[in-house]
Parts: sequence; structure tokens; C-alpha cells
Amino acid sequence: MSFIWLLSLLSLYCGIFPVGLGKNIFSRPSVVNIGAIFSFDSTIGKVAKIAIEEAVKDVNADPTILPTTNLWLQMQNSNCSGFLGMVEVLQLMENATVAIIGPQSSVVAHISSQIATEFQVPLVSFSATDPTLSALQFPFFVRAAQSDLFQMTAVAEIIEYYDWKEVIAIYVDDDYGWNGIAALDDKLSEKRCKITYKVGISPETAVNQVQVMDQLVKIALMESRVMVLHVNPKLGTLVFSVAKSLQMMGNGYVWIATDWLSSLLDSVVPPPPETLDSMQGVLSLRQHTAESNKKKAFVSRWNKLTGGSLGLNAYGLYAYDSVWVVAHAIDKFFNQGGVITHSNDSRLNFNGNGDLHLEAMTIFDGGNHLLNNILESDLVGLTGALKFDSGRSLVHPAYDIINVIGTGSRRVGYWSNYSGLSIEAPEILYSKPPNRSHANQKLYEVIWPGNTVEKPRGWVFPNNGKLLNIGVPLRASFKEFVSQIKGSDNFQGFCIDVFTAAVSLLPYAVPHQFIAFGNGHENPNYTDLVYGITTGKFDAVVGDIAIVTSRTRLVDFTLPYTASGLVVVAPLKKLNTGAWAFLHPFSPAMWMVTAAFFLFIGIVVWILEHRTNDEFRGPPRRQCITILWFSFSTLFFAHKENTVSTLGRLVLIIWLFVVLIINSSYTASLTSILTVQQLYSPITGIETLREIDEPIGFQVGSFAERYLSEELNVSRSRLIPLGSPEEYAKALDLGPGKEGGVAAVVDELLYVENFISRECKFRVVGQEFTKSGWGFAFPRDSPLAIDMSTAILQLSENGDLQRIHDKWVVKSACISDNTDLKSDSLQLKSFWGLFLICGTVCFIALAIYCFQIIRQLYHSDSKESDLSSSSGSHPNRLRRIMSLFDEKKEPRQSKRRKVEKSSENDKNDGNLEVNP
Repeated sequence: MSFIWLLSLLSLYCGIFPVGLGKNIFSRPSVVNIGAIFSFDSTIGKVAKIAIEEAVKDVNADPTILPTTNLWLQMQNSNCSGFLGMVEVLQLMENATVAIIGPQSSVVAHISSQIATEFQVPLVSFSATDPTLSALQFPFFVRAAQSDLFQMTAVAEIIEYYDWKEVIAIYVDDDYGWNGIAALDDKLSEKRCKITYKVGISPETAVNQVQVMDQLVKIALMESRVMVLHVNPKLGTLVFSVAKSLQMMGNGYVWIATDWLSSLLDSVVPPPPETLDSMQGVLSLRQHTAESNKKKAFVSRWNKLTGGSLGLNAYGLYAYDSVWVVAHAIDKFFNQGGVITHSNDSRLNFNGNGDLHLEAMTIFDGGNHLLNNILESDLVGLTGALKFDSGRSLVHPAYDIINVIGTGSRRVGYWSNYSGLSIEAPEILYSKPPNRSHANQKLYEVIWPGNTVEKPRGWVFPNNGKLLNIGVPLRASFKEFVSQIKGSDNFQGFCIDVFTAAVSLLPYAVPHQFIAFGNGHENPNYTDLVYGITTGKFDAVVGDIAIVTSRTRLVDFTLPYTASGLVVVAPLKKLNTGAWAFLHPFSPAMWMVTAAFFLFIGIVVWILEHRTNDEFRGPPRRQCITILWFSFSTLFFAHKENTVSTLGRLVLIIWLFVVLIINSSYTASLTSILTVQQLYSPITGIETLREIDEPIGFQVGSFAERYLSEELNVSRSRLIPLGSPEEYAKALDLGPGKEGGVAAVVDELLYVENFISRECKFRVVGQEFTKSGWGFAFPRDSPLAIDMSTAILQLSENGDLQRIHDKWVVKSACISDNTDLKSDSLQLKSFWGLFLICGTVCFIALAIYCFQIIRQLYHSDSKESDLSSSSGSHPNRLRRIMSLFDEKKEPRQSKRRKVEKSSENDKNDGNLEVNP
């Protein structure tokens, strides 16, 4: 048989490919040799075999491509074995093959690509999806399908879409499985998700149900309920069968299978009922192929060829298109003047007596030329556009997302590298601007395992008997918030009650145990307590944990269940009123402006009343006294001078209103100063505390020390650690002048409120200068943190949170004390509006008065024409104006009375003449 095989091969060389010294004398041979490597009995291989054969027939029958030349196809069965694949590729190299369709398996592709690179024969694979098959390492490998890099991107975006954070990856333990899951891990990390556990299952056929069951039992005891299954069809059906027997295909579970499942369902017609029954509710992906008339015609032709016994999957379409890509590249090669020639490799000439005739293998001289033609392909096939980008990937990668339900599957959406998840076909989206916003990501409703449409939570507490280790600070002070019950491992306090109430609202049980952190003699360092989560010592931390920036970089916090920022507490001194207490109600600026306005109003009224009112006339000394007396007497509304002019009365009315407001405010403030005991502190807030160089106290273990030194740049030498409320009071009483004393204490508001509720001689000065709160800490991306935040919101809304607060937080005993902090004097800014109105009215009145004077001046000048020459000079005009200002003018009422009196006298004189 070996002799017959060698004889046939020799005939092939001599008859079909006549060579002379390694050179082909024909530019367009009648036959071009191509190969194909795949597994004949696999799910994909059965479909690919028929698709490739039909494609070769169609190419040879098409006169527009490769005229006078036929493709001669030699198919080799690799059986998904790397060794057999290598042997089959070497056999193809002995036959002067110019291109190879395949390999089907990623494992075989790694080995075959190295051989193809040495012999410069392009490999066009329709199903090797391993993302590590790169052009840099394997320059003659061309992938005519989508890389698993895009498929894992789609899986990661599905997981992000449903807000799952942790997944378990089950994969076949070979190049295809390792590298696919590695790509998934990278894509999940970009979205702050992660693979918590990886299970590799041997690809060997000897894997049995028991081995798979052992792995799935371990998975069932874990927290995550989201499984990504990246295996081959045979192993995948076994995993689903075992999972169903372990009740892992019910409520709460999520199974996402890669495109091996869609290939299986599309190929096996109809799928066995027991197979479908074991994978109800599973999500899977299918490589998207655009709908076209050409595709519909081929599907119809396929059904006639197979009689409906074998379905057509996406890889069958890619296999068909791969042949056409190679055929067009060869045709272009010939059109460019290319000649198929092979040359011997000197490295394969061995002088041994072995049976391996490696010298029979030749290098394809036009391999690089043909490879470039393949990469420059630009045609439309059954799958859509056949065009490669700069990374040697097909353009427009996209997947269908299918949901296995009932007796088949239904499509719930699409994923494309262009716009992400959508319910519209990618071909429609390509005509629109890309939009990957969260609101634009949509899928149809999915029926999950357990026949439910409610989205699974994606995780549960592990059913392995392990309790949640919760770290709790063992405080030495302020035990109202957290304290350990003597003689037990349990804790009590405000924070513990809030945590217990929130856990009771969760829709699932949270088995946990409290673990004390600290020695009980001094407060522990809370940052070290939180850091215990990152090291795995604690699964969560509960207590009076302040949410600060440095801690949020380590863990995730729930929503704050109470607000508590930093404040300053300082001792207060009683302020004696003294002999000058009557000056305290107003600030110095207020006193000066008020006095200035009194004088200003007096002058304005004098100007307005001087011509018409005799009380505002007389010698200069008398007029100055009148101005002063009138202005200051308005303070008590005791002015005896009457105002005659309209403008003067208007100004006086506005001013009396201002005086009323000022008088009332002064009276109220002075009464408060004289009757209420005033407290005084030289420290008015954090800014004052920063400026003075005096010691500052802080609570041991609090973040206040770091905040003061790093954020406010307070020297650490000024910071004094204090461990209890008693130490607070002692240090504040001693003051900054004695050893161990402090000027003030900086601490969180809740602690300070608890402290001053028993120490009334200390008070909070200034405002709360940080805004933070207390929360419970969990590991990064923990789903329990989200659920606990929701529970805390429910406690706040139904009032339970306030009731717990009132139960533990002591109300201040100083609330009924009549003492008060020193109030600030009334400032000018509180009255500037009144002064502005009054001043504006005064200036308007003066403007009207001046206008009247100027008008009268010009009116008098027009009547005295004989004085026109003299009145034109500026000194005379100025003297005339001053004389008008000082001129006595009878008020209108006086004039009216004089006219009436004159008329009455004339009438009386007439009566005397009639009656002498």
C-alpha cells in the first residue's frame, strides 16, 4: 500500500505539476492544490466538510473566477489532536499545497501555523477562535471567523448589563479554553468584575460524569451563581446533564455558554429532548451572519443536500466563505502574473537512513504574495462582508444572543463591537453614529433557569457552613456606639443594632459572627481595622467606621446610616457686661455710620427748610445748634421744630422709619446682653485653631489625627491623643498653658455631642468643617454592600433608624441651660439697605430743591432785562444763587392766608362806604 501511495504521488508530481529543477513552467495550471484540516466527526466538522466541498464545486463551476483552472481539494482529519494535525499538515506540504482551509481546532492551529510559516503556506481557519493566534507570532495564519476576544467582550458586557460582579468560569483545559477565559478575565477586570473561581476540565474523551460532578459540587458550595461555560459541545452537554442532576439549573443560577452551544443546537436537527431539558434558561452566543438572498438560497440548497438531517451552523457558512476567499486570492495572484513554484528547503536534507523523507516537502515561493491577496480581500459572502482590518480580524464583529427555552431557542438581542448590546440588527446600527451609552444597551426579556423572568441576583451566601467574619472595634470609650457584652462574644450598641436591623430586612439569611479587634484598653486604629478586609482577615467591618477617602480606596462602604463630621469643642468663659455694655449692641462701623447719618439728615432738612421755615433761620450759631438738636432729637421723636416744605417732610418720614428700626434693634440687643448670661471662647472655629500655636486634642484611633496633619497641615507636635471623655474634660480644664492641657478638641460630631451632654461647660465652636458619615465596610464590589445600603434606606424611611438613634444616643442635659455663646454685635451689613433707601431719598430731595432754585434764578433773570449784562458774569451769578438759597420765602399757606385777609379787608372797606 505504501508503494502504491508513493507511485500515485509521483504521478501527481509528474502529470499534474510537472517540475524541472523546482520550477513550474506554467503560469496558469489546470489544477491548483489546496488542503483542508478539520475533525470529520465533530459537530462543526460534519457541517464544514459539506460546506467546503460545495464551495469548491461552486468555484470550479464559476467561469468568472479561475478560468481554465480548477481547485483540487485534499481533506485531512485531525480529530482535534495536535499531533495528528501536525502530521496531516506535513502530508499536505508534500503535495505542493498553496493554501489550507482550517484548522478547525485552536490546539491544532498553534502547531499547524508554525509549520505553515516555515513553508509559507497560508492557513485560512474558519473556526480556530483562540485570541492568542496573533499575526505577530503566526504571520501565515488568517482567521476567517470572529476571534474569541470579541466573544468574551460580549460576555463581559452581558454580565455588566445585568449588574453581576463575580462569575465562575468552566473551561476545557487546552489552548482554546485557557486563552478564551484569560481574555474574559481581562474584559471583566475593565468593568470591575472578576472571575472568582476557574474550573478546567480535561479535553480527553475519558472524562466521565463522576469527575464533572466533583467539580460542580465544589462550585455549588461557592458564593457566585453566574457560570460561564467555554468548552466543546460534547463536554458541554455532559456538564449541563450533571448540573441538572445536582439541581444547579434552577432558580438563582445563571449559565452563559459560548458559541459552542449555538453550533450544537443549529447542527443537530432536532436536538434530543433530554439535551434541551438539561439546558433550559441558558444564554448563548452565535456568530452573527447578515441576512441576504444569497444566504437564504444556500440554506435552501443545504436542506436539500442533507435532507434535513444536519443543520447549518455559522461555522459552516464561514467554511464556505473561506474557500471563496482563497479562490479569489489565487485568481488575483494569477492576474498579477504570479506563478506557482516551489523550492526545496536545504535544512530538510538529511543524510541518514531514516524513513522520513522531509526533503520531499517544498516551500511555496509565492506564499507571501498569496497571503497579501487574502488579507486584501473585499467581497461579500454568505456571512456578510469578507474584509480584514489591520489586525487581520474580520470587520464588524457581532454576535446573536440566544436564550434556550422550550424545544429550541429564541434570540433576545445582538452584540456588536460597534454599539454594544441592542435589540436591533447590527446592519441597521452601522448606518447610525455609534452609541455605547448605558441607556442604549438593551436586550429582550430572558427566561432564566427555573422558568422565571426575574433577573437572578447572581450570588448567594456559600452553603459550606462557613460564617461571615465581621470585624468589630473593641472600644475603650463611647461604648454607647459599640461595646462587647461581658462574658460573651456578642456586641451591643447603636451601630450593632443598626446592622442587625438592616440584615433582618434582607431577603436572605446572612450567617455571621462578630470578631473583636483591639485590646479593650484603648481605642483601636480604625484604618487598620478596615485594612483587615483586604488581607482576608475579615469579610466585613461593622461599627462607628467613618467613611473617608483613604478607606474608600480599600473597601466599599454602604450608604451612611448617620452623619458625623469633624467639629471643634472648646471651654467657654462667662463674659461680664461691664460699664460699657451699652456700646456692645452695635459694631464700631455701625455706630459711626449711624452718627454720620444723624448729622447728614439734620443738614438735609436744614437746607430744605431754611427758606420757608423761621425755625431754621437766624444767626449762624443758632442754625448750627438747630441742626444738631433737630437731628439727634429724632432718635427719641422729640424734635420740636416743624417741617413746612414737602421735600423736608418726605425726608423726615423716611428717616423716622429708619430711626424706629435702629432703636428697636438696639433695645432688643442690649436687653439680651444685660439679661442673658454670655459665654465667650477665644477660639471661634477650625481657622482660629489653625492660626494659634497651641495643643489640639483628638480621639485615639480616629481619622482626625491624619486629617489635621495631612489636610490642614497642623504640626504633629501640637496633636495630643486622648482616649476617653474624662481625658477630654481634664485636658480642656488644664488649658494650653499646662502640661497635658489642650486649647480645644477636634472629634466627630456624634462623639462630641455625647461628651458635652454631660459636660455643660464645653461647647462646639464654629461650624462642622467636614461632611462625612458612618457606614459598614465590605470588600470591593461586594453585592452585600449594595443590598445593605438598600436596607439602610428602608430603615431611614420607616423611622426605625431614628428610633435606634434615640435609644442609644444620650440627649444633652444642657439643653435647658439659659447660657448662650457670645452673640456678635449688630453689623452694618444688616442695615445697609435702610441707609441706602434713606440716602437715596435725601439726594433726590436735594436734587429737586436745587432744580427749583436754578429755575427761579433763570426766571428772575428774564424779567430783569436791564441787569442782563451784569447777571452774565459768574461771580454775580454765584452771589445771586447764594442769595436765593438764603432768601426768605413765604410758604404757600402763608401767602394764601395773606390773600384771604386782604380780600376780607377790601370787602369791609366797601361796606363802610355804603353805610357811613
